[in-house]
Amino acid sequence: MAHKSYARCIDLPTEQVFHNIRNAKRFAIDIGGSLAKVAYSSLVKKKSTMVFDEPDSSSIYNVSETDQEIVRLHFVKFETKYIETCLDFIKANLIQSRDSMLDKVIKVTGGGAYKYTELINRKLGVQVDKEDEMECLIKGCNFLLKNIADEAFCYLRHGNPEYKFQGVDSDIFPYLLVNIGSGVSLCKVESESKFERIGGTSTGGGTFWGLGSLLTSAKEFDDLLELAEKGDHKSVDMLVKDIYGGDYNAVGLGGDVIASSFGKAARCTKDTAQNSPTFKKEDVVRSLLLCISNDIGQIAYLQAKIHNVKKIYFGGFFIRGHPFTMHTITFAINFWSKGEIQALYLRHEGYLGAIGAFLKGMEEEDSERYSWGENLAGSSGLASPKHMTVSLMQELTNNFSMLEINRLERALQPCPLLLDVISYFPDTVDLTQDKDARDYWLKCFAEGANKTRLLAIKSQPHEVDATERADKFLQKYLERLKSLEINPCAYGSLTVRSLLDTSAHFLEESLFTDIFSQQKQIENEQALRLLPQRLKYLDELPLSERHFEMALGILAGNVFDWGAKEVCSILETQQMSLQDAQAKLQKRPWLFDDFDAWLARITQPHPYRCAVIFCDNSGMDIILGIFPFARHLLSVGTNVILCANSQPSLNDVVYGELLWVVKKAGDVCPILQEAIRDGRLKVMESGQGSPCLDLRLIDEHLVVAIKEQEADLIVIEGMGRAVHTNFDATFACDALKVAVIKNRWLANRFGGEMFSVMFKYEKGRKVSSSPSPARSSSPVHR
Repeated sequence: MAHKSYARCIDLPTEQVFHNIRNAKRFAIDIGGSLAKVAYSSLVKKKSTMVFDEPDSSSIYNVSETDQEIVRLHFVKFETKYIETCLDFIKANLIQSRDSMLDKVIKVTGGGAYKYTELINRKLGVQVDKEDEMECLIKGCNFLLKNIADEAFCYLRHGNPEYKFQGVDSDIFPYLLVNIGSGVSLCKVESESKFERIGGTSTGGGTFWGLGSLLTSAKEFDDLLELAEKGDHKSVDMLVKDIYGGDYNAVGLGGDVIASSFGKAARCTKDTAQNSPTFKKEDVVRSLLLCISNDIGQIAYLQAKIHNVKKIYFGGFFIRGHPFTMHTITFAINFWSKGEIQALYLRHEGYLGAIGAFLKGMEEEDSERYSWGENLAGSSGLASPKHMTVSLMQELTNNFSMLEINRLERALQPCPLLLDVISYFPDTVDLTQDKDARDYWLKCFAEGANKTRLLAIKSQPHEVDATERADKFLQKYLERLKSLEINPCAYGSLTVRSLLDTSAHFLEESLFTDIFSQQKQIENEQALRLLPQRLKYLDELPLSERHFEMALGILAGNVFDWGAKEVCSILETQQMSLQDAQAKLQKRPWLFDDFDAWLARITQPHPYRCAVIFCDNSGMDIILGIFPFARHLLSVGTNVILCANSQPSLNDVVYGELLWVVKKAGDVCPILQEAIRDGRLKVMESGQGSPCLDLRLIDEHLVVAIKEQEADLIVIEGMGRAVHTNFDATFACDALKVAVIKNRWLANRFGGEMFSVMFKYEKGRKVSSSPSPARSSSPVHR
């Protein structure tokens, strides 16, 4: 039955469930009465690209792939009745021998920490260190809210889409965590280390289960939820209109508000033949669920009001991502707060205790700060039953048991140039809300997946299993795209950015890295040979013409994008020069044309202090487009920070490449060479690995440099960074957003044609005291 799939995660453990268990290094377990969660870390093999110089080489740099290991956290959820089977599986599959585990300590939390201590010790040969359940829950909640994109969401049962995600919030405190298990605990969380239990109630999930079992023949929790979903509480509950004949306007109560839960049962008639109430069991259980949910909602709202807390997160066995329970809690909070407060839920709330317990153990051994990111290729998604058949629900919930998180190489922080980090939303279009756009982009990525497969194979010509791994990538990625057609909210807000990131994660899982590295090396060498001629041409122009030619150079360079399907077909069949690309550009006036305003600003006698440029493609783009522009800024006294991806994606320039390319450019240009030597031209990592740009989380070293240099100009280049993301972004400094729209469908959405130009110059703004405006009303949303 589909309804039982909410609790059932796996029948028997397998290596597909316990990924990389063989080299697991550290464990933690959260054991509840119904569900258990095992957490462990492992070293996961991946490929990385190394860029290096080799004496006597004719190339500007050399590229090789190396094996690398990253730390990954794994969380697996299953029914507690399988705890012994799972421990046996872990023991049998660990490379470490039993003797090597004897001195290990495992963190265990939850009610089962005491019940299963002896079993864990006997099976794994480890010491058990019991951790406080509430402390672990809060530690896990803090971790998810700060590190996982779109972790928190509101549930809108009749919305389209059902889920409204909250993004990443760097300022999460204070908040109220309402954990609904058998009973209910309410904790006010003020910081990483300060929290207190401020209330609770004994009327919780256990009450619903216990009374439901007494009132009906159903004995399983999910059986009761299924009954409640089908029921009509109005036949059991006494409503305001049953007493007053309609609304009670004097006190502001609508006629359909519940005046008395189960109130009609007090006046019920009996079926004399059966001597039983005439109420349907579905109606009774729905009334019970609403009764308990309304009480929890009122208590939570009142506590939030008393303690001046605006955010309330709900979790626990009662929730478990089940749509109907989220709906009832959401309704209650909305009713009691009169819409002032929204009930919030977490995509991975079932793992809070396990995450917290694991982090406590990890922090005892390693005090360094890290940032973390969800591995989309190995994590589960939210279920949305109203879109699913029974068989598909069962298929998807088999994967609804895992969460995988990668430790990132660098700590990440919000970009300090954003006007308002809290209201910043990187993506221009949320595909969960725009069905036409969703259908187009899912089809677009599906059609391009095989090309990615072929490039992956080509990138590793000496690997005998490259084809086999590429085939697995294609299969898994297409399966994910298919599942997103049915449930677009499964992994947070569905965007072009998330689809690109998902592809990258599946490639990485299949041990592929920079599949465009060879192509980028060729194009960088070609463009560097043309750089002296390009600089000479610009220097000979009158200043009044030079700025426009530099702008055209950036735009023409941006045409060389192997990630754009229609451009790719051109580049595969013919040679294209910068002048050829320039001829393809839309003639002025451009689709978005602020060049005149930009010219007026850049020719003022007071230059910018520092320009931060987020670069796009390798080759012509960075070398013939961005370098001359950066060189001019340097020549008038502006410091420049060139920001490149930390990890490879499509043909985007990567930090390791850019270091060498800038060095070689300095060899042919004294202005660049002097700026490099004096530290006025810096190459820095963005902390990202996507063609899109999410300024909520960038490399903390870059954040420090931006602040120290007092950057007052941000330049965002390319379709992914300036159109798919950051089209509507607002900044406290001046911003230049430059891109060529190289997708015909997207250009039409904006009211333009293929190769339409976006040249947006926006002056820095000040933070307004008025409420933040709604998300963009730009043409792409229409």
